Amino acid sequence: MSIPRPGKPVRGSQSGSPIMALFDLLGRSWAMGVIWNLQNGPSTFRELQERCESISPSILNDRIKDLREADIVERTLEGYQLTQRGKALIELLLPFKDWSLVWSEEVFNFTKHAMFKKEVK
Repeated sequence: MSIPRPGKPVRGSQSGSPIMALFDLLGRSWAMGVIWNLQNGPSTFRELQERCESISPSILNDRIKDLREADIVERTLEGYQLTQRGKALIELLLPFKDWSLVWSEEVFNFTKHAMFKKEVK
């Protein structure tokens, strides 16, 4: 299965608009988890699998392949890491994290934010 490409039909868009192609890619199982868990630097396959907790090796391998093809993740001597494009994507996603913390408190009375303190902002 190839990655969603702008200009080609993707989930949610027959025209394949770039934003819909991106949403299709990021909506794949564990794609966001892999990206989010690489924001703090390089990680070996095994380390990344541990960070993602319940991901299977085959799904992790597929997501890494997809994200490498999309120039979001690259393999280095230290392991897998975000490319410059991947780092720019994380910068766009960080405001969603802040929004989600307020939303979780106001709508769901969820205040256990200590589990999220490890992530670098």
